[in-house]
Amino acid sequence: MKKIIIIITFICLTNIIQAQDEAARIKHYNTEDNVALSGYDPITYFANKPVPGKESISYTYKGITYRFINDKSLGLFKANPEKYEPAYGGWCAYALAKEKPVLMEADPETYKIVDGKLYVFYNSFGINTVKKWNKNEPKSKTSADKNWGDIIKK
Repeated sequence: MKKIIIIITFICLTNIIQAQDEAARIKHYNTEDNVALSGYDPITYFANKPVPGKESISYTYKGITYRFINDKSLGLFKANPEKYEPAYGGWCAYALAKEKPVLMEADPETYKIVDGKLYVFYNSFGINTVKKWNKNEPKSKTSADKNWGDIIKK
């Protein structure tokens, strides 16, 4: 009987933690109507051609919805979502690397794959932040990692 109570308690606590994790992700991710990457298929970035996904082929992972161009792309994402999710919740990586970081919208077609991870950047009004990021990528990445860690703790 004690064993059953312990198992049920564990399951309940796990569900509470997962719900909190989902709420935190939703709070911190750059989404429009809870859709990440402005609806672009995250898998297509890794083929060097970002393409908008279809609303009819969507998948919600830990509270964040992604769209896909086909079922194959959806299957790849489901098999390893952490690999394909954008860094820093889909916010501009360069803006997060600044001394005073800001959550800045990113252009879904301005991106880099660094060490197998997708990074997106602001690119509008003649300002392409990926160029600034590239000037000192290791330092930018270190700063952005730290700043993003501080932001998601809130």
